[in-house]
Amino acid sequence: MFQSEMEAYTLTDGHKDELSKILQKDADQEMEMRTEIQSMKMELSTISMMDEFARYARLERKINKMTDQLKTLVKSRTAQQAKMKWIVNIVFYILQAALMISLILKYYAEPVTVVPSKWIAPLERLVAFPSGIAGGVGITCWLVVCNKVVAIILHAVS
Repeated sequence: MFQSEMEAYTLTDGHKDELSKILQKDADQEMEMRTEIQSMKMELSTISMMDEFARYARLERKINKMTDQLKTLVKSRTAQQAKMKWIVNIVFYILQAALMISLILKYYAEPVTVVPSKWIAPLERLVAFPSGIAGGVGITCWLVVCNKVVAIILHAVS
C-alpha cells in the first residue's frame, strides 16, 4: 500500500510540474503582452493624431486587439486556476473522508479516552458511540469535535 501511495504522489507531483510550467508560460506570455501594449501606448502618445491619422488609427486598433487578447488569456488562466483549485479541494475532501472512515472502522470498539461519566452525563451514550463503553469517548465523536475545532481555528486565522 505504501508503494502505491508513493507512486500516486509521484504521478501527482509530475502533473503539478506540468501545470506549473503551463501557468508560468501563460504568466510570461501575459507579461510580454503587457510590456508590448505599454510600449505601443508610448509610441501612440508620440504620434500626432491630426498629422498621421492612418498610422495612429492602425496602432490604436493593434493596441485594442492585443488588449482583447490579453483579457482572453487572463480569463482563460483564471478559469484554469479555479478548476485546479476545485479539483484539489475535491481530492482533499475525498482523502479526508477516506481517512475518517478507516479510523472509525479500525477503532470501532475502542474509546479514544475515558473520562468520568458525570462529565458527559446527559450525552454519555452519544459521546461513547460506537464503543459503548461508559465514560468513553468514541472515535466518531472525537473526529467530529476535532474537525469542528480545526474549522474554528482556521476561520479565526483567515
